[in-house]
Amino acid sequence: MSANQIETERKMCNSGNVQRTQMQKDMITQKLRENGCRITKQRMLLLDIILSGECSCCKEIYYKASKKDGRIGPATVYRMVNILEEIGAISRKNMYKIACGQDCGEQEACRIELSDHTTFDLSARMWNKVIQEGLKNCGYIKNQEIRSVTVTPDNCR
Repeated sequence: MSANQIETERKMCNSGNVQRTQMQKDMITQKLRENGCRITKQRMLLLDIILSGECSCCKEIYYKASKKDGRIGPATVYRMVNILEEIGAISRKNMYKIACGQDCGEQEACRIELSDHTTFDLSARMWNKVIQEGLKNCGYIKNQEIRSVTVTPDNCR
């Protein structure tokens, strides 16, 4: 696959993500209204940050939100996350962040199960190496190092 093909595929994927995120936002907004919640600018800002998928905890959401609107406090973030969890829009149980670089010594950072029920427990260092090599082989990176990986497991079982 050429570099142009990879870039075209990424653009198509990102375009699809924007449409999917807008659909999610619309559905969540409707569900909030149905549950008697007002749709405020602060709630919409928090929803945008949450849907971006870049945050794995309320503190990270608060940090990003407070940069954009200094009036948002931690309690506002926690209340919004609780509301979203109550209406089934998010599940905090399905958010994981592995923030170990290649020098991290954490053992059993990742467990992989194959279709034949074989399992592998990978240290953070090995997890990082596997992801790094996979990204290189697929043409996504050249010499960059992974800072963190956020994994959101699917519920399609």
